[in-house]
Amino acid sequence: MTATLTSIVIDCADPAALAAFYAKATGLQVGSGDDDFVGLEGGPVSISFQRVDGYQGPGWPNGGKHVHLEFKVPDVEAAKKELAGLGATVPDVQPGGADWTVLIDPEGHPFCVMEG
Repeated sequence: MTATLTSIVIDCADPAALAAFYAKATGLQVGSGDDDFVGLEGGPVSISFQRVDGYQGPGWPNGGKHVHLEFKVPDVEAAKKELAGLGATVPDVQPGGADWTVLIDPEGHPFCVMEG
């Protein structure tokens, strides 16, 4: 059997707001959706966001995260500033040294940027 990954779905409190953040961060396009589910399209794998009542982000650096996204960017410092302007935060705990930088999206999900 060969399985093809088609989508990553992220639990959240506000699918439209989180989709808008990642659309601006990635250049993907917001696709169809409703109050409970919004997807981004235009990449090799779609990213979708689904509402979970009472959702609380996993926190960082605790072990509560289940998955995180990683993005290659041409300039990490410029990306950190741009993403912070979109609502991400840069936590003090940075285990990647110079290899990658952890950021936290507006709902508390950690994600990483690295040069590439």
